[in-house]
Amino acid sequence: MDSRGQERLPNSPRDKMKVLVINGPNLNRLGLREPEIYGSFTLADLERVLKKEGEVLGIELDFFQSNSEGAIVDTIQQARGRYDGIIINPGAYTHYSIAIRDAIAGEGIPTVEVHISNIYKREEFRHHSVIAPVAIGQISGFGIYGYIMALYGLNNYLRSTYG
Repeated sequence: MDSRGQERLPNSPRDKMKVLVINGPNLNRLGLREPEIYGSFTLADLERVLKKEGEVLGIELDFFQSNSEGAIVDTIQQARGRYDGIIINPGAYTHYSIAIRDAIAGEGIPTVEVHISNIYKREEFRHHSVIAPVAIGQISGFGIYGYIMALYGLNNYLRSTYG
C-alpha cells in the first residue's frame, strides 16, 4: 500500500507512478531528419510535451535515447523496480531486434510501442514488428501525439490492472 492506502503498482515502491520513454536510432535527429515524414518537432520538444502530460496524470517521466541496440537493452534491463511502464519507439530496431524484444519480454514491465509515422503505409520491410507481440499495445501514424496516446493508454492500463 502507498501513503494514500492504495495498492502499489507491481514495479513501483513509490507513491507516484514512473514511466520510462525510450527512443531508438535516429530519433535524436527529429526536426532535422525527413521532416515530411517525422514532422518539425525535435526530441526536446517531444520530451517537454510529454513531461507536461505526465504532470497532468501524476506520472513522473524519464527519457532515454540511443542509437545503440545494446544500450537500449541495458536500459530496459535496468528498468525493473524503477519504472511502472515503458513507452518505446525502437526506430529501425522494431523490425529485427530480437535482443530488444527479449529484454522487454524478460523484464515484464508493461510496454507500449510507438511510431511517429504509420509503419504500415511505408516500405514493405517496415510492416513487421518483432516488438508488438510483447507489448501491451502499439500506436503508429499520429506523429508525436502517438506518444501522448501511449502515455494515456499506459496510464489507463496500469491503473485498471493494478489498482
